[in-house]
Amino acid sequence: MKALITGSAGFVGQHLAEHLSNEGDEVFCSDLSLGGPDLLDPAGINDLVSRIRPDHVYHLAGQADVKASWEDPLTTFRVNAEGTLNVLLACQLFKVKKVLCVSSAEVYGSVQKSELPITEKHELNPSNPYATSKSAAEILCKQMGSPNFEIMRARSFNHFGPGQKENFVVAALTKRMLQAKQRGESEITVGNLKTIRDFTDVRDVVRAYRLILTKGEGGNAYNVCSGIGRKIQDLATALLSQIDSELDLKVDPNLYRPADTPVLIGDYSKLQKQTGWEPRIEFDQTIKDTIESTKALIAQNR
Repeated sequence: MKALITGSAGFVGQHLAEHLSNEGDEVFCSDLSLGGPDLLDPAGINDLVSRIRPDHVYHLAGQADVKASWEDPLTTFRVNAEGTLNVLLACQLFKVKKVLCVSSAEVYGSVQKSELPITEKHELNPSNPYATSKSAAEILCKQMGSPNFEIMRARSFNHFGPGQKENFVVAALTKRMLQAKQRGESEITVGNLKTIRDFTDVRDVVRAYRLILTKGEGGNAYNVCSGIGRKIQDLATALLSQIDSELDLKVDPNLYRPADTPVLIGDYSKLQKQTGWEPRIEFDQTIKDTIESTKALIAQNR
């Protein structure tokens, strides 16, 4: 099976490439940082797909930083919505059988406690520019899919694990805690610790992505999550425990994200029913692997 990954040099893309290869797929990688075409270059995207002629495309590339989306909402929208359209048009033109477009649980926006855990039937209610761009991309996926051109959507909740960049909460906390311990510091400043999120190991996430394309149904969206909500405070406590540090966490409201969604917890029963997927890697194991990976990155001055 020929599989093309856009955004292959990113955190999830690298793990996905490894997983697909281990499953026996012939993997082709594309990333702007590796000389691949820009998502806003239709001719470049067409050339990429026409040369490879993949059976499956995993579309991961895009602007994934919520904070950056507030700073430049137009670029975020163009890259995530228009860029997705360019990928879909190329796939349609060159007869790709199946496409997985990776969306985000951010599309659900703020929800009431009575609505938790969130299922795929919940309305899209984006509350930041990033989520809006992903919602628009999802609409394009629904419009362009057909029996001969199956497009699935993965609504990924928070995922973490070894190799994640520090512009995401777990990686950022891990690196700052380790560096503070090395320097003998007694505290670090942090953002909102009361936020509740649903965390899944990235290695479980990429396993879900392949199962969605091989066993899922075209036109459908699938939550990829653990079904367990954890406060960022609990996450920080788990990190401190495994790092063996007694750092104080000083909350700074200036570090809060604009319009942050208080609680996001998903329901993966649809994914489980149709593909058999469920998370396998324990939360504490992912914490341990993330710490070891971050230590290695710090040692390399990265």
